[in-house]
Amino acid sequence: MSQLRLPLGLPEARETEFLVGESNARAVHQLEHWATWPVMSALLVGPRKSGRSLLARIFAVKSGGRIFDDADRAGETEVFHAWNQAQQERRPLLIVAEATPPIWEVKLPDLRSRLAASPLLELGPPDDLLMPQLIERAFERHLLHAKPDVIAWLARRIERSHVAILRVADVLEMEAVDNRLSIPAMRAVLTANGLITETDEP
Repeated sequence: MSQLRLPLGLPEARETEFLVGESNARAVHQLEHWATWPVMSALLVGPRKSGRSLLARIFAVKSGGRIFDDADRAGETEVFHAWNQAQQERRPLLIVAEATPPIWEVKLPDLRSRLAASPLLELGPPDDLLMPQLIERAFERHLLHAKPDVIAWLARRIERSHVAILRVADVLEMEAVDNRLSIPAMRAVLTANGLITETDEP
């Protein structure tokens, strides 16, 4: 497990660190080697709360490039002109969206063709190593404490998604008896809220 940190010149903060695992390592590698892209733009996609915007900001700082975040919610002509400008200026552009076409319904043919010509960088659902790391980070934000074996138990029993991890932390903070979490306490709270997908005993 490694991390990329956004160099903000501030005291070290976990909010500026991007955790790298198997599910996103390829995308990170492609960003680190942006000079090999066939065009000066790439498309970074990933599910909600996957850290795609943070990763894009780290890329921009390190490469001197630009970001077009939430491109799937922007005007298509604006994205199209940003893509062309990146080629003209020879300055890398990272276009960030939740999903690729055709899920991202791009109506402008010229934009569709340019996105198709751009390298695709994908952030997947958290892998086995990343799940406990993300749970631990979410717990830190909510001032929740759990031993590694408790976190490992939880990682095997909730939906494998970034959003689910944050939802679990929110619910535990609101409903847990205290901040030191045990398996029985988590099972009771999360089962009541429909957040446990695996019900076998530890």
